[in-house]
Amino acid sequence: MTHTIKRDRYFWTVAFQTVCVNIFLGSFGPTQPLLRADQGTSLTIAGLHGTSIGLASVFAGLANPHIAHRFGRTKTAWIGLLIFSIGIIAFVASPSVLFSIPTAFVTGFGVSITINNALTAITSHYKELSPMALTQANAIASCGYVGGTLIVGTIANNYRDYWRLGMLIAIPAVLILYLARDKSPEVHVPDESGPQTGKLSREFWWSWLGFVACIASEFAISFWAAALIIDRTNASPAISTLTVAAFGTGMALGRWYGGRVLKHFALDTQLIIFIAVQAIGFAILWFSHDLQISFLGVLIAGLGVSNQFALASLRMIDFSEGRPDLAVGRSSSAAGLAIAGSPFLLGVLGDQFGISRAYLMVPVLLFISYIIVQLVPSHVPQKVLEDNEL
Repeated sequence: MTHTIKRDRYFWTVAFQTVCVNIFLGSFGPTQPLLRADQGTSLTIAGLHGTSIGLASVFAGLANPHIAHRFGRTKTAWIGLLIFSIGIIAFVASPSVLFSIPTAFVTGFGVSITINNALTAITSHYKELSPMALTQANAIASCGYVGGTLIVGTIANNYRDYWRLGMLIAIPAVLILYLARDKSPEVHVPDESGPQTGKLSREFWWSWLGFVACIASEFAISFWAAALIIDRTNASPAISTLTVAAFGTGMALGRWYGGRVLKHFALDTQLIIFIAVQAIGFAILWFSHDLQISFLGVLIAGLGVSNQFALASLRMIDFSEGRPDLAVGRSSSAAGLAIAGSPFLLGVLGDQFGISRAYLMVPVLLFISYIIVQLVPSHVPQKVLEDNEL
């Protein structure tokens, strides 16, 4: 019996919802040097924007099981996009750091609610085929990441004072997607037992810690790679921002082709391979003093990062004993702690020791991720697809 991934309307709707929020993520992280220059802040203060987004993810993780229980995953995703749209408009209009940090929180809350429900929606829709379907949906989402980076970077390079306006491209994208949605009513009956709750296993929490390390290493690179490139190559903030588009390009390539190339490997083995690739990319980036080589290092690091979120999330769902909404809520809190702590800590270390030495925290995080996958194996079912079925 053959099994194929049918990229139906449901798949494309969920994928493009994540494209919209990735426009913000792709443009926000690498433009930290621009924001810091505009506001005249230190690395530590600028890092509070990442902390704000991370805290928003924590709160979204706590709220997600309750919102999804009340409204269903489809409506909850649209609620997330509404909050995201309000937040990003407010962020672009924010005149100072006193306003940009709280508006980053609102935007981040909407981002997390949208991504959380995209993850559970794909997992529920495709079941055993979810590893392949999720990585391909994430590959499409990476188009938003790359697009956001390129749009804002291009504006910054040509019209320095108007770079934030590029983020607003997400608003018409959300509106078009909403108008083109499937308008047939969703049948959702809240579970009589209430939102998914209960005690999670020790294996889940070890996997949760590994997930924190994966996300922390990702955002350390995506938020501060531009600062490292500036420090090492003397590139302008605008040029370095364009260079970081390589990170999103690497993620897109890894998400679309990674599952195909590694389809015969177990999920945990795939995750270890991606961690190793990220380590190689980081090493190239960290040792480089050349703009082109730094570009290559960021690209390879993006390849390594590409599927860690999806694979590590599926590990947690596997350990959740049939409670995916609860598992994803906890994963959102994990991501929030990583996003809040990693860029901020790197910023503090950067102010004290320089961005180059501060970046040595990344291989430590990668080692933690690797050890936990080795010590706590999962058993996620995955049907292997033939090459002509992908």
